[in-house]
Amino acid sequence: MSEPLAEKLRSVAVTVPTPFDETGTEVRHDALGQYVETMQDAGVRLIIPCGNTGEYYSLSHDERVAVVESTVAASDDETAVVAGAGGSTKTVRRLLESYERVGVDGAMIMFPSHTYMHVRGVETYYRRIAASTDLDLVLYKRGDELSDDTILSLASLPNVVGVKYAVDDITGFSKAVDRSPDDVVWMDGIAERFAPTFALEGAEGYTSGIGSFVPDVALALMDALRAEEWERARELRDLVRPYEELRQEPGADNWISSANNVPAIKFGMELAGLYGGPVREPLVELSEADKSRAREYYDRIVEHGP
Repeated sequence: MSEPLAEKLRSVAVTVPTPFDETGTEVRHDALGQYVETMQDAGVRLIIPCGNTGEYYSLSHDERVAVVESTVAASDDETAVVAGAGGSTKTVRRLLESYERVGVDGAMIMFPSHTYMHVRGVETYYRRIAASTDLDLVLYKRGDELSDDTILSLASLPNVVGVKYAVDDITGFSKAVDRSPDDVVWMDGIAERFAPTFALEGAEGYTSGIGSFVPDVALALMDALRAEEWERARELRDLVRPYEELRQEPGADNWISSANNVPAIKFGMELAGLYGGPVREPLVELSEADKSRAREYYDRIVEHGP
């Protein structure tokens, strides 16, 4: 890594999907390498494999390690790889040992997937994980299970360098940033739609799913935010908003929110000439109606983007 991970976090982090073969059985590592090369050619310097966009919980342990290893292998010296990890404390520790061995720059830790939790137990979970590794860590907040007070307590740990804040709570985010140590990087974790608002409140970077297939737009938005060109930032946000809103929809014959998220990313990659491939259960493919809308929104982005 050419610079500390904290500096890389002050940019666009692209959360890459995991490409499966046509049967959904095996990982297409060749396609994954193509993803990384395409994003690097566009200027992306921070990649997150094995996140929720990467269908983390649909992967086996060995598949997670292999996906991260392939991502690292395809990355150049200027690109940081921050690999996702979640599950039991033992599962995460074991993964981090493997991730460190294959050469990642850091890990993004999701809160434990447990039906019953206690706030003190959640903090203990993160503290034990942090104590078990020398890797730099990014905390991933996606709900109340990881409270802002817990994040601020964990921010004092020497290897906690960033926070991905994926909750639509700008008031909570603003207060947390104000109370946080200066050396911890806070990121908008809900992508382009909220990037200008979170930037005004202290976000120094953001994570992007559509950056997998329109990286130039994601990077242009980051440039506008850095330059405080707010009108330009809003224009780019509005350009991608329809596609982002499609991702948040439940899809056909479904009431569970955001089921379109990953299949919309994979379909976008197909539209961009990359291999997207199928999703694994418990997800399903986009409906034909949603594919038609995705084409329309993608064509608009390509026509009017940078």
